[in-house]
Amino acid sequence: MITAIFGPGATNAIIAIGIFNIPVFARVARAGALSIWPREFILAARASGKGKVLITIEHILPNIVSLLLVQGTIQFALGILAEAGLSYLGLGTQPPMPSWGRMLFDAQTRMMAAPHLAIFPGLAIVVTVLGLNLLGDGARDILDPRLRRVR
Repeated sequence: MITAIFGPGATNAIIAIGIFNIPVFARVARAGALSIWPREFILAARASGKGKVLITIEHILPNIVSLLLVQGTIQFALGILAEAGLSYLGLGTQPPMPSWGRMLFDAQTRMMAAPHLAIFPGLAIVVTVLGLNLLGDGARDILDPRLRRVR
C-alpha cells in the first residue's frame, strides 16, 4: 500500500517491506522474553536489586538474540521475495536499477525466443531464498541450546 500511495521506487519498497516486518520481530522478541522472565536467574537478578531495564539488557536480550537472528534470516528471504514481487508488478525498483522481479517481467514477452532471460533470474531468486532459509535453519540448530547433543 505504501508503494501504491507514494509511488514506485526502491526506497518506498524497502520502507514498505520494513514496516511489514516490524510486528513479526516484535512478536518473536516478546514471546522469547516472556518465556525467560519467570526463570530463576531473572528472579535472582531482581532479588539483587536490578531494575527491569538492566535485567532486559543484561539477561533477556542475550538469551533471545539467537531467536532474532534466525527470524532475521527467514524474514530477509521473504523480503527478497516481496521486493521481486513488487518489482514484477512495477511498484519496486525502477529501471535502470537491476531487480530480479523486473527481469522476470521484461522476460515474459520473449519467453519463447529466449527462455534463459526468465530462467536465470528465477533460479537466482530460488537459490538465494533457499540458501537463506537453510542458513536460518542451520543457525537455529547451532544457537538453540535445547537442540544440542550431549557428547
